[in-house]
Amino acid sequence: MSDDLAAQNSGTTAVRPGFELDIARLSQWMGENVEGFARPLGIEQFKGGQSNPTYKLTTPGKNYVLRRKPPGQLLKGAHAVEREAAAMQGLGKAGFPVPHVHGVCTDDAVIGTWLFVMDMVEGRIFWDTTFPEVSREDRPLYFDAMNATLAQLHQVDYVAVGLGDYGRPGIYFERQIGRWTKQYLANEEAGRNEDMDLLVAWLPDNIPPGEETSMDHGDFRCDNMIFHPMQPRVLEVLDWELSTLGHPLADFAIMR
Repeated sequence: MSDDLAAQNSGTTAVRPGFELDIARLSQWMGENVEGFARPLGIEQFKGGQSNPTYKLTTPGKNYVLRRKPPGQLLKGAHAVEREAAAMQGLGKAGFPVPHVHGVCTDDAVIGTWLFVMDMVEGRIFWDTTFPEVSREDRPLYFDAMNATLAQLHQVDYVAVGLGDYGRPGIYFERQIGRWTKQYLANEEAGRNEDMDLLVAWLPDNIPPGEETSMDHGDFRCDNMIFHPMQPRVLEVLDWELSTLGHPLADFAIMR
């Protein structure tokens, strides 16, 4: 299972049909916005990063990663790559392990959609949450590293790093449960499920006490992190598409 996941998601491939980039226009934009950029520019597409297409940009001196909105008609507010970039830019100020963002482009004329370019960080990505590639003795150290990184995230002063308006503080669980419940009840075509009905009734009466607010990743799992090639240490946390201001227990509950 682990080998299959790695094969499906690791590495790059030729840019898939329909996801091509205009190399000339992108090169011009990078020359104007990415310090130290030098031509020629090569482009490959990462196998992962399906929601927001992700590309490896190669140059003579350095490699970069480009994230973009997918082409085509999108729902309002969906695939907000500029929001991802803002999260990483803010967290980087606090010393949190995120890639350095070189620039954000909101001009559709460059490649057809909004994009941002960040550093490419080399390391290990674990696609299986049981970490089968790591010895049994060392495995707890990797879980400890994930826990420490999550704790570091939740201690960031999000106001001080410019993310005070990144979400709505307070009553996070009430708002999430209310939204999910409305979506579930409104989708009559999907039908009803007994277990879901029980959950809808149970959740509002079992919300954890406290109104803590922190910067939440929203999808904190091992394959959204780059680990040191040899050590149980998180080098970078990726994929901030679902991030918001929320309750720290929400991140903790979904961590895997």
